[in-house]
Parts: sequence; structure tokens; C-alpha cells
Amino acid sequence: MTFIPLTRRPGGLRAYKQVIPSNWPSGEPERLVHEGYEWLYVLSGRLRLLLGEHDVILTAGEVAEFDTRVPHRFGNPGPGTAEVLSLFGPQGERLHVCAGPSKK
Repeated sequence: MTFIPLTRRPGGLRAYKQVIPSNWPSGEPERLVHEGYEWLYVLSGRLRLLLGEHDVILTAGEVAEFDTRVPHRFGNPGPGTAEVLSLFGPQGERLHVCAGPSKK
């Protein structure tokens, strides 16, 4: 798997582009637990997300967000390469979406 950092500041919210080869990792991955909060956006391909008791396949345009204290792991079930935008922040940090009414 290739991690491409998109932010350089220490601490705070960090952004990465991840390029995940097909059928990575091999075998059943061990789930991880650590401090933080993560947001994933699938740019292309398919992403398998193991999160707590859930086992889901995300496809291009789909999003997941979760507290990283929940056991989790992700990989690429294939076929083809998956590309993912990942935002990782300290525990308790949240993204805020602001949207105004559309102007017609």
C-alpha cells in the first residue's frame, strides 16, 4: 500500500491519498485500535472496511467515518487498484459541513 501525505503540519487533521493494490492484504487482517477519528472517501475501486461487527464493501463515491477506538481494518478485495482519500484527526476532532440553500 502506498501512502501519499497531502498535509505536512504536525498534529491536528492530516490528509493522505492511499493507493491499495488488489487483494491487499492477503489473509484475514488483524483489526487495530488506537486514539483518533478517521474519515475515508473511496476515489476509485473497492474498499473492504472491517469496523467493529461490520464488514462492508465501499465503492467509488462512498464515505465512512469512525472513531478509531473501534476495532477496524481495511483492505482492497479487488479487482483492480483502490484509491482512497483518508483524513485522520485527534480524538474528539470532527469535520463540520456547512451548506447554504441553493440559489435559483
